[in-house]
Amino acid sequence: MACGWCHNPETISVQPELLRYPQKCIHCGACETDENAVCYSGARVWAGRCVSVSGIMDEILQDADYYKNSGGGVTLSGGEALVQPEFAGELLYACEEHNIRTAVETNFFYNFERLRSLLGCLDLVICDCKLMDPERHIAHTGADNAIILENIRRLSEAGTPYILRTPVIPGVNDTENEIGLISAFAARNRNGLMYYELLNFNPLGASKYEAMGLENPYAGVKPLADKKMRKLAASAECSGIPVKIG
Repeated sequence: MACGWCHNPETISVQPELLRYPQKCIHCGACETDENAVCYSGARVWAGRCVSVSGIMDEILQDADYYKNSGGGVTLSGGEALVQPEFAGELLYACEEHNIRTAVETNFFYNFERLRSLLGCLDLVICDCKLMDPERHIAHTGADNAIILENIRRLSEAGTPYILRTPVIPGVNDTENEIGLISAFAARNRNGLMYYELLNFNPLGASKYEAMGLENPYAGVKPLADKKMRKLAASAECSGIPVKIG
């Protein structure tokens, strides 16, 4: 998927992306002789690196006491963590072996079997439902939503605790009708549903588009006013499910 409003565009590619911030350049010349040289001024930043499960676990275990005391845990996010299902699975099982609670944030655009094999070591699934109309979903994300909706149904049937979220994007899905359709869908799949969350548009990725030399389709677009978000949340609550604003 490639949502036009993505605030982490550097995660869409499975390869590392080079972000350039020329205003930070001190003209040391290191990159002219070695493009992989470390840029100490932060003018060139690689987003993405190769890691091992053991290497990530070394980082995770440094905060093991925090996870235990807070009741939290480790969330695999992205981008889409399940683009690399084998790695994600190994990491989740490693966390389980250390009694660390786990969650995954996912767009659900894949065969459900990819997730089913991991449900035994997941405490929570956090998934998106952005639009109900398939044609509008394709237009704004580049992908059909049929498999996403079916996966949400199957997740609910499995009874795994999950949070359903909608990023509320100005001009895309910021209407009571659209949010009402999504919340009604959530209500029909309430088994395992902890709550439905509305996420206000996040413009903080604008600098990344510039650093990657990409056109930002939502340049200059601002988050919705708190009053509008509360109104949309009230519309969602009419479906009889718990609703939060994030």
